[in-house]
This record gives sequence, structure tokens and C-alpha cells, in this order.
Amino acid sequence: MAKLEIESEVTGNVWKVEVEAGTRVDAGDVLMILESMKMEIPVEAPEGGTVAELRVAEEEAVEEDQVIAVLET
Repeated sequence: MAKLEIESEVTGNVWKVEVEAGTRVDAGDVLMILESMKMEIPVEAPEGGTVAELRVAEEEAVEEDQVIAVLET
């Protein structure tokens, strides 16, 4: 299986995590929601797979281009 790193598109905070490691997801499923400048930005799975790793937790600060999750596809 290939590993796909998912990066944050913005600098902000993790508002809500919708999945946990081991969760099977389809392309377009929301993995987590980031908050930046009072806007909620959903982070979607770019393709189907299994969440191998979450590298952030709720209320944690994230930087643009930071790897926030890893999918096994």
C-alpha cells in the first residue's frame, strides 16, 4: 500500500477531527476541520484509503504545508 501525506492548506488551528487512525475513508470524506481567520476549512481525503496516522489533535496549531494526516491507499 502507498502512503499519502495530507498537508494543511492554511495556517490556523484544528477545530474538529472527524476520523481516527484505522478509519476507512472514501475520496471527498472530511478528515478534519481547520479554523483560520474565523473560517472553517474542511480537509478532505483526496482518494479512498485507510487513515494510517493523525499527526495533529483538536485545538492544536498548524502551519501551511504541515503534514496533518497520512492515508494508506
